[in-house]
Amino acid sequence: MVLRHVLGSCALLALLAAAPAQAASSDGLIGDFKPKAAGDFTVRGGLLVVAPDPSGKVKTQGGADTGLRVTQIDTSVVPELDFGYFFTPNIAAQLVLGVTPHHIKTDNGIDVGDVWLLPPTLTVQYHPFPAERFSPYVGAGINFTTFWGAKSGSNALVSGFKVDPAVGPAIQIGLDVALTGRWYMNLDVKKIWLNARATTDALKVENVHIDPWLVGVGFGYRF
Repeated sequence: MVLRHVLGSCALLALLAAAPAQAASSDGLIGDFKPKAAGDFTVRGGLLVVAPDPSGKVKTQGGADTGLRVTQIDTSVVPELDFGYFFTPNIAAQLVLGVTPHHIKTDNGIDVGDVWLLPPTLTVQYHPFPAERFSPYVGAGINFTTFWGAKSGSNALVSGFKVDPAVGPAIQIGLDVALTGRWYMNLDVKKIWLNARATTDALKVENVHIDPWLVGVGFGYRF
């Protein structure tokens, strides 16, 4: 499932990148572009696929193992907004913002409930080829996720469902494709390792390994 989203996003970027290149050779719609430079401030909007890779043992509040496992947290596709700043042509920081809804189930199909995630992620990036039209980058940083709007499923065991805030490391790889002037197109893939504590009135999961993949495609402007 996750690999399909990643490959699909890469294919989409390839198609989008090919279209401007063709336009430039036929009707000149793309002119000179602005290379990445120190002091650049960037704003990007697009679509973000959040695909959790969950696991976690479900226990009673007394600590006894129930034999249940959290194995299903559905994938969500939402709008995304991020901001960046270049300290040098090669070094930048990025803050990604977005909210995502998710539905959670155990391995035997118990409907745990629904919850919204607010997962801002701050990374420091390295851009090895800042003056190129096709400019890849890598990055690493930290994610802080808060959970809100939790709604319990219909099973009495999951009444009072809630999830505590969590912090985890993040890595990323991406590609900026300069279009015309200060406009650019972007594909970004992040992996976040995120362990949270989820509880209900009767049950608890001390470490829900959410560990999502974040795949974003969008357009940005460089100020």
